[in-house]
Amino acid sequence: MWAAGDRVLQMQTGFAFSKLADHLACLGDVTADDLDLLAQMPSTITHVSSRQAILRHGDDGYQCCLLLQGYLSWQDAEGTDGQITSISIPGDICDLQTLYQPHINGNLIALGPAVVAQVPHRFFRELSARSPRMSRALLLMLLADHAIQRNWTINLGSRDALTRVAHLLCEITTRLQNVGLAKDFILSSPFTQSDLAAACSISPVHANRTIQELRRSNLLQWHGKTLVISNWPGLVRLARFDPAYLGIRARDRDASPAQRVSTKVAALPA
Repeated sequence: MWAAGDRVLQMQTGFAFSKLADHLACLGDVTADDLDLLAQMPSTITHVSSRQAILRHGDDGYQCCLLLQGYLSWQDAEGTDGQITSISIPGDICDLQTLYQPHINGNLIALGPAVVAQVPHRFFRELSARSPRMSRALLLMLLADHAIQRNWTINLGSRDALTRVAHLLCEITTRLQNVGLAKDFILSSPFTQSDLAAACSISPVHANRTIQELRRSNLLQWHGKTLVISNWPGLVRLARFDPAYLGIRARDRDASPAQRVSTKVAALPA
């Protein structure tokens, strides 16, 4: 089990890993007691700057990168255009696959200032051994990552630029809302327009024109680093967005499992 000397992260304002707890709870049938086990998570917390590389192609991973704040992206290591192949939001374990295959393919880059927790692989292995429900939730998280990747392939291969952008915005917004963010469809922008171009495989000029078209259609507003979805049903219709591939279970957002464990975390000895 986890050694007594392992550092357990505590924060003055509640449970540090609440977004991870929310993420796991929306994927699998886990209890508050299962989520309490996250309070024993050893970690090293790092503040990273915009465009900083956290993992690089060819590295071997022996710990997992849990995103606490900000956005990270996997990017093609071979290309020269910085093609973005996935975007991570708070509560995501960005490299969960390294539990099974430690070799890193691609570069993990911060899209803006971010805070990450580096968690030893052994924690997640021991967590899975202690709780079959948590083991299944972690597996569902990995499967959801693969489903998202398949959908990104469809997005690039079968949809026009306007639909690609709309679908990506619907996906990011839905994922954020399921960890308690993007309330009222207001979110910190996960990317610049150049990043959006790299994620949707279009030129920056085309990305700008696409955003302008979405604005003219009164579907969204984009002011600096803030995105506001003005017409969510309209954006969903345009994108033909069906969130089923995300694997999210319906549950009461007013009774977040992360809230139920936060008081126990605050009581842990330093």
